[in-house]
Amino acid sequence: MAEPKKLFIKTYGCQMNVYDSSRMAEAMGEDGYVLTENQAEADMVLLNTCHIREKAAEKLYSDLGRLKPFKAEKPDLKIAVAGCVAQAEGEEIVNRMPLVDLVVGPQSYHHLPAMARGEGPRVLTEFPAEDKFDHLPQNRATRRAPTAFLTVQEGCDKFCAFCVVPYTRGAEVSRPVDRILKEARDLVARGVREITLLGQNVNGWHGLGDSGREWHFGRLIRAIAEIDGLDRIRYTTSHPNDMTDDLIEAHGAEPKLMPYLHLPVQSGSDRILKAMNRRHTAVDYLRLIERIRAARPDILLTSDFIAGFPGETDQDHADTLKLIEDVGYGTAFSFKYSPRPGTPAAGRECVPDAVADARLQEMQALLNRQQKATQDGMIGQRVNVLFEKSGREAGQMIGKSDYLHSVFVAASDIQAGDLREVEITHSATNSLGGRLI
Repeated sequence: MAEPKKLFIKTYGCQMNVYDSSRMAEAMGEDGYVLTENQAEADMVLLNTCHIREKAAEKLYSDLGRLKPFKAEKPDLKIAVAGCVAQAEGEEIVNRMPLVDLVVGPQSYHHLPAMARGEGPRVLTEFPAEDKFDHLPQNRATRRAPTAFLTVQEGCDKFCAFCVVPYTRGAEVSRPVDRILKEARDLVARGVREITLLGQNVNGWHGLGDSGREWHFGRLIRAIAEIDGLDRIRYTTSHPNDMTDDLIEAHGAEPKLMPYLHLPVQSGSDRILKAMNRRHTAVDYLRLIERIRAARPDILLTSDFIAGFPGETDQDHADTLKLIEDVGYGTAFSFKYSPRPGTPAAGRECVPDAVADARLQEMQALLNRQQKATQDGMIGQRVNVLFEKSGREAGQMIGKSDYLHSVFVAASDIQAGDLREVEITHSATNSLGGRLI
């Protein structure tokens, strides 16, 4: 038998890209490729890119530059670029870096095996009419880690002024119920105990059910929760305008839906929210938080914030700090605004760097204080922890709590996939320590 070809994948960015990389690996596996963590021995290198962060294209070209010696030593090495930078840059990637053999967008990666065989175009960044999931191979019967991602929705129709997703991922598309449930059951059969449902606007999912009628996201969560052997459900990323009554009710009624919600708001200033095209106000968001907490009082909330959005004043920044104080987050992601090419905000006059930096530092200091208070408040509490891997120290295991905190314990009899009750004994910077009950 011929020795299998080896595939090395570098994944940038979000959880959706992690999921996409696993599906591309499965697709290439049908063509005889096996994954390797050693780039030097690869027959194909796949860079799965993200366009959300600043200078995403420059980071890609820097990585491609580092691949030049490998390509020179192994001329048959295939180099492929996938993901959102591939979608945005297209032909420019091969024009600028001729060593790249293939460029494929996130909606066309089911064509990657044929492209690698030379049976397709070198660059494919179309938004095809067919559903790529219909053309991907079935998951092979291999044991999985105890947690997994499952994409249920892609694309976004919100067109926030700062965001490139509608241009790189396309319009919102929801996968049908039967295919989602089939993939979820397959994951559970392979050892998965926790599934995180993914989408650029995941709570906007509205797929077709078996009756041909649309379901909403809360109903999908309830259907997935009926799968025997599945213990936990999470989802990300959400938009405040799509937190329906049904979904809020699911947070209170469905025990498998974890008490954790990432709900980006971006700013606490109505003026900036309007400039961002968020289509909600700060009061709208705060009232929504009240309803969510009424349904699930112990829920841990996280969010995204942008400091220094074009036109932001000192008062706008103060309004954002006040919203953060009013909500009280378990943690949050915060970034200084950086223009994304092709987005409505990209041509607007930016806040001076020094001002944006100072605002970001003040925002992060407040968010860090809230995170520390949340974690310190966990000491003495009992939580369920799904253990995932060994820790750095001998006999140590690490897993995630119901609230998505990383928790480590000293226990030699725990295996990956065990779900155990733990009493939290101390708090570190970004994790908690505990003891088994």
